[in-house]
Amino acid sequence: MQKMNVESFNLDHRAVSAPYIRVADRKELPHGDVLVKYDIRFCQPNRAHLEMPTVHALEHTMAENLRNHADYIVDFSPMGCQTGFYLIVVGDHPADEINGLVAAALQDVLAATEVPAANEVQCGWGANHDLAGAQEAARAILAKRDEWAEVMA
Repeated sequence: MQKMNVESFNLDHRAVSAPYIRVADRKELPHGDVLVKYDIRFCQPNRAHLEMPTVHALEHTMAENLRNHADYIVDFSPMGCQTGFYLIVVGDHPADEINGLVAAALQDVLAATEVPAANEVQCGWGANHDLAGAQEAARAILAKRDEWAEVMA
């Protein structure tokens, strides 16, 4: 296959074993700052996916709560394939730190009683959230935390 510009397009999605967390990209910026993008995969590609209201609720809840645990968060965004999320951070951090950060935010999802900013003022589709689905997905990925470092099947 021809090498593509988008890193995930060069990943053989048949060869991975979700759930996992992997470094998807690392960029050193002109002034020396480093951005690292993590692929946080909840579901096995092409076999399972999260429903959009679940994705949306996870996105809101984790994007808000990740920032409560670390000041180096740049972005937390869903994958269009609905199998996971990208987390972008400033600086290099050990895998156990990132795994702990993600686990803490997932615990926050489990403790949530509502989805942050799930309303017409703060969200473009405020009614499209499923907190129970997000909590189910959080429980499932947390139950396999010991497998997060095993990316390839």
